[in-house]
Amino acid sequence: MKGFDLAAILGNPEYMAMLAHGIEMTFIIAICSWLLAMSLAVLLLAIRFAPGRIGNSVAAAYVSYHRNVPTLVQLMLWYFGIYTLLPLGVSDWLSAHSAEMIFAVIGLGLCQAAYFSEDLRSGLRSINPGQMEAARALGHGYISAMRFVLIPQGVRNALPALVNHSVSLFKNSSLAIVIGAPELSHAVKEIENLSFRTFEIYLIGTVLYLFFSLIIMAAGAYLTWRADPVNGVSR
Repeated sequence: MKGFDLAAILGNPEYMAMLAHGIEMTFIIAICSWLLAMSLAVLLLAIRFAPGRIGNSVAAAYVSYHRNVPTLVQLMLWYFGIYTLLPLGVSDWLSAHSAEMIFAVIGLGLCQAAYFSEDLRSGLRSINPGQMEAARALGHGYISAMRFVLIPQGVRNALPALVNHSVSLFKNSSLAIVIGAPELSHAVKEIENLSFRTFEIYLIGTVLYLFFSLIIMAAGAYLTWRADPVNGVSR
Protein backbone atom coordinates (compact mmCIF):
# COMPACT_ATOMS: atom_id res chain seq x y z
CA MET A 1 0.00 0.00 0.00
CA LYS A 2 1.29 3.45 -0.89
CA GLY A 3 1.79 5.85 1.99
CA PHE A 4 0.77 9.50 2.08
CA ASP A 5 3.24 11.48 -0.02
CA LEU A 6 2.51 15.05 -1.07
CA ALA A 7 5.96 15.32 -2.59
CA ALA A 8 4.88 12.86 -5.28
CA ILE A 9 2.61 15.63 -6.55
CA LEU A 10 4.33 18.84 -5.48
CA GLY A 11 7.75 17.60 -6.59
CA ASN A 12 6.62 16.71 -10.10
CA PRO A 13 7.07 19.60 -12.56
CA GLU A 14 4.54 18.15 -15.00
CA TYR A 15 1.83 17.94 -12.34
CA MET A 16 2.58 21.43 -11.06
CA ALA A 17 2.35 22.82 -14.59
CA MET A 18 -1.05 21.12 -14.99
CA LEU A 19 -2.24 22.63 -11.71
CA ALA A 20 -0.99 26.09 -12.68
CA HIS A 21 -2.79 25.87 -16.02
CA GLY A 22 -5.95 24.68 -14.28
CA ILE A 23 -5.83 27.62 -11.87
CA GLU A 24 -5.34 30.03 -14.76
CA MET A 25 -8.31 28.59 -16.65
CA THR A 26 -10.46 28.66 -13.52
CA PHE A 27 -9.85 32.37 -13.05
CA ILE A 28 -10.46 33.08 -16.73
CA ILE A 29 -13.82 31.30 -16.51
CA ALA A 30 -14.71 32.96 -13.20
CA ILE A 31 -13.74 36.50 -14.22
CA CYS A 32 -15.36 36.35 -17.67
CA SER A 33 -18.50 34.81 -16.18
CA TRP A 34 -18.58 37.50 -13.48
CA LEU A 35 -18.32 40.29 -16.06
CA LEU A 36 -21.08 38.73 -18.18
CA ALA A 37 -23.27 38.15 -15.12
CA MET A 38 -22.87 41.69 -13.78
CA SER A 39 -23.57 43.25 -17.20
CA LEU A 40 -26.76 41.22 -17.58
CA ALA A 41 -27.72 41.90 -13.95
CA VAL A 42 -27.61 45.65 -14.54
CA LEU A 43 -29.72 45.21 -17.69
CA LEU A 44 -32.25 43.06 -15.81
CA LEU A 45 -32.35 45.63 -13.03
CA ALA A 46 -33.11 48.41 -15.51
CA ILE A 47 -35.90 46.32 -17.01
CA ARG A 48 -37.38 45.54 -13.60
CA PHE A 49 -37.48 49.22 -12.63
CA ALA A 50 -38.69 50.46 -16.00
CA PRO A 51 -42.43 51.15 -16.44
CA GLY A 52 -44.45 48.42 -18.11
CA ARG A 53 -45.50 44.97 -17.01
CA ILE A 54 -44.23 42.98 -20.00
CA GLY A 55 -40.54 43.76 -19.43
CA ASN A 56 -40.87 43.16 -15.72
CA SER A 57 -42.56 39.80 -16.33
CA VAL A 58 -39.85 38.72 -18.77
CA ALA A 59 -37.09 39.67 -16.33
CA ALA A 60 -38.90 37.90 -13.49
CA ALA A 61 -39.25 34.75 -15.63
CA TYR A 62 -35.54 34.88 -16.48
CA VAL A 63 -34.61 35.13 -12.82
CA SER A 64 -37.03 32.37 -11.82
CA TYR A 65 -35.68 29.96 -14.46
CA HIS A 66 -32.02 30.43 -13.60
CA ARG A 67 -32.58 30.30 -9.84
CA ASN A 68 -34.60 27.09 -9.97
CA VAL A 69 -32.72 25.01 -12.55
CA PRO A 70 -29.40 23.54 -11.28
CA THR A 71 -26.32 25.21 -12.72
CA LEU A 72 -24.94 21.83 -13.76
CA VAL A 73 -28.05 21.13 -15.85
CA GLN A 74 -27.78 24.54 -17.50
CA LEU A 75 -24.15 23.93 -18.47
CA MET A 76 -25.04 20.54 -19.94
CA LEU A 77 -27.97 22.07 -21.83
CA TRP A 78 -25.69 24.66 -23.41
CA TYR A 79 -22.87 22.30 -24.35
CA PHE A 80 -24.66 19.04 -25.15
CA GLY A 81 -27.88 20.63 -26.40
CA ILE A 82 -27.65 24.13 -27.85
CA TYR A 83 -24.11 23.58 -29.15
CA THR A 84 -25.32 20.71 -31.37
CA LEU A 85 -28.08 22.88 -32.87
CA LEU A 86 -25.76 25.62 -34.10
CA PRO A 87 -24.89 25.95 -37.81
CA LEU A 88 -21.87 23.91 -38.88
CA GLY A 89 -19.70 26.95 -39.50
CA VAL A 90 -20.42 28.36 -36.05
CA SER A 91 -19.82 25.05 -34.28
CA ASP A 92 -16.53 24.57 -36.19
CA TRP A 93 -15.37 28.04 -35.13
CA LEU A 94 -16.27 27.30 -31.52
CA SER A 95 -14.47 23.96 -31.65
CA ALA A 96 -11.34 25.74 -32.85
CA HIS A 97 -11.60 28.35 -30.07
CA SER A 98 -12.15 26.22 -26.96
CA ALA A 99 -15.90 25.72 -27.07
CA GLU A 100 -15.83 24.20 -23.59
CA MET A 101 -14.49 27.41 -22.08
CA ILE A 102 -16.89 29.60 -24.04
CA PHE A 103 -19.97 27.63 -23.03
CA ALA A 104 -18.77 27.44 -19.42
CA VAL A 105 -18.60 31.24 -19.36
CA ILE A 106 -22.00 31.60 -21.03
CA GLY A 107 -23.73 29.06 -18.80
CA LEU A 108 -22.27 30.34 -15.55
CA GLY A 109 -22.65 34.00 -16.51
CA LEU A 110 -26.30 33.71 -17.51
CA CYS A 111 -27.12 31.75 -14.38
CA GLN A 112 -25.30 34.06 -11.98
CA ALA A 113 -26.85 37.16 -13.56
CA ALA A 114 -30.16 36.15 -11.98
CA TYR A 115 -28.63 36.18 -8.50
CA PHE A 116 -26.70 39.40 -9.03
CA SER A 117 -29.80 41.18 -10.35
CA GLU A 118 -31.81 40.18 -7.29
CA ASP A 119 -28.99 41.31 -5.01
CA LEU A 120 -28.93 44.70 -6.71
CA ARG A 121 -32.72 44.97 -6.69
CA SER A 122 -32.83 44.21 -2.98
CA GLY A 123 -30.13 46.82 -2.39
CA LEU A 124 -32.13 49.48 -4.25
CA ARG A 125 -35.41 48.55 -2.59
CA SER A 126 -33.81 48.95 0.83
CA ILE A 127 -33.26 52.66 0.16
CA ASN A 128 -35.78 55.06 1.64
CA PRO A 129 -38.13 56.35 -1.13
CA GLY A 130 -37.48 59.83 0.20
CA GLN A 131 -34.00 59.66 -1.35
CA MET A 132 -35.50 59.82 -4.85
CA GLU A 133 -37.82 62.64 -3.85
CA ALA A 134 -34.94 64.59 -2.34
CA ALA A 135 -32.81 64.06 -5.46
CA ARG A 136 -35.62 65.23 -7.72
CA ALA A 137 -36.15 68.25 -5.49
CA LEU A 138 -32.48 69.15 -5.96
CA GLY A 139 -32.93 69.19 -9.72
CA HIS A 140 -31.90 65.66 -10.69
CA GLY A 141 -33.82 63.87 -13.43
CA TYR A 142 -34.78 60.22 -13.02
CA ILE A 143 -31.62 58.85 -14.67
CA SER A 144 -29.38 61.33 -12.90
CA ALA A 145 -30.96 60.52 -9.53
CA MET A 146 -30.52 56.78 -10.12
CA ARG A 147 -26.90 57.22 -11.25
CA PHE A 148 -25.62 59.60 -8.60
CA VAL A 149 -27.89 58.98 -5.60
CA LEU A 150 -29.75 55.68 -5.54
CA ILE A 151 -27.47 53.22 -7.37
CA PRO A 152 -24.33 54.00 -5.30
CA GLN A 153 -26.34 53.42 -2.12
CA GLY A 154 -28.00 50.31 -3.56
CA VAL A 155 -24.69 48.75 -4.59
CA ARG A 156 -23.26 49.47 -1.16
CA ASN A 157 -26.24 47.80 0.50
CA ALA A 158 -25.96 44.81 -1.86
CA LEU A 159 -22.21 44.31 -1.44
CA PRO A 160 -22.36 41.47 1.15
CA ALA A 161 -24.76 39.45 -1.02
CA LEU A 162 -22.76 40.21 -4.19
CA VAL A 163 -19.57 39.02 -2.51
CA ASN A 164 -21.22 35.78 -1.39
CA HIS A 165 -22.53 35.08 -4.87
CA SER A 166 -19.16 35.98 -6.40
CA VAL A 167 -17.56 33.30 -4.22
CA SER A 168 -20.29 30.88 -5.31
CA LEU A 169 -19.54 31.71 -8.93
CA PHE A 170 -15.85 30.97 -8.40
CA LYS A 171 -16.66 27.62 -6.79
CA ASN A 172 -19.24 26.74 -9.43
CA SER A 173 -16.56 27.10 -12.09
CA SER A 174 -15.58 23.57 -11.03
CA LEU A 175 -18.83 22.35 -12.62
CA ALA A 176 -17.28 23.09 -16.01
CA ILE A 177 -15.45 19.78 -15.68
CA VAL A 178 -18.61 18.03 -16.95
CA ILE A 179 -18.24 19.69 -20.35
CA GLY A 180 -14.48 19.23 -20.52
CA ALA A 181 -13.27 22.74 -19.71
CA PRO A 182 -9.61 22.49 -18.61
CA GLU A 183 -10.06 24.25 -15.25
CA LEU A 184 -8.68 23.31 -11.83
CA SER A 185 -10.96 20.37 -11.03
CA HIS A 186 -10.26 18.95 -14.50
CA ALA A 187 -6.52 19.25 -13.86
CA VAL A 188 -6.93 17.54 -10.48
CA LYS A 189 -8.79 14.66 -12.12
CA GLU A 190 -6.15 14.29 -14.84
CA ILE A 191 -3.33 14.24 -12.28
CA GLU A 192 -5.22 11.63 -10.24
CA ASN A 193 -5.48 9.44 -13.34
CA LEU A 194 -1.75 9.77 -14.03
CA SER A 195 -0.37 9.52 -10.50
CA PHE A 196 -2.91 7.30 -8.71
CA ARG A 197 -2.37 9.60 -5.72
CA THR A 198 -6.07 10.17 -5.12
CA PHE A 199 -6.01 11.55 -1.59
CA GLU A 200 -2.99 13.78 -2.13
CA ILE A 201 -4.19 15.48 -5.29
CA TYR A 202 -7.75 15.98 -4.05
CA LEU A 203 -6.37 17.41 -0.83
CA ILE A 204 -4.30 19.87 -2.85
CA GLY A 205 -7.33 20.76 -4.96
CA THR A 206 -9.43 21.32 -1.85
CA VAL A 207 -6.80 23.57 -0.28
CA LEU A 208 -6.48 25.60 -3.49
CA TYR A 209 -10.23 26.18 -3.77
CA LEU A 210 -10.37 27.10 -0.08
CA PHE A 211 -7.40 29.45 -0.38
CA PHE A 212 -8.74 31.36 -3.37
CA SER A 213 -12.28 31.49 -1.97
CA LEU A 214 -10.99 32.98 1.27
CA ILE A 215 -9.02 35.59 -0.69
CA ILE A 216 -12.17 36.60 -2.57
CA MET A 217 -14.13 36.76 0.68
CA ALA A 218 -11.42 38.85 2.33
CA ALA A 219 -11.33 41.25 -0.62
CA GLY A 220 -15.11 41.51 -0.51
CA ALA A 221 -15.09 42.16 3.23
CA TYR A 222 -12.53 44.92 2.72
CA LEU A 223 -14.64 46.53 -0.02
CA THR A 224 -17.71 46.34 2.20
CA TRP A 225 -15.81 47.94 5.07
CA ARG A 226 -14.46 50.69 2.81
CA ALA A 227 -17.93 51.40 1.39
CA ASP A 228 -19.39 51.93 4.85
CA PRO A 229 -20.05 55.68 5.38
CA VAL A 230 -18.79 55.33 8.95
CA ASN A 231 -15.32 54.71 7.53
CA GLY A 232 -15.40 57.95 5.58
CA VAL A 233 -15.19 56.68 2.01
CA SER A 234 -18.69 57.68 0.97
CA ARG A 235 -18.44 61.18 2.37
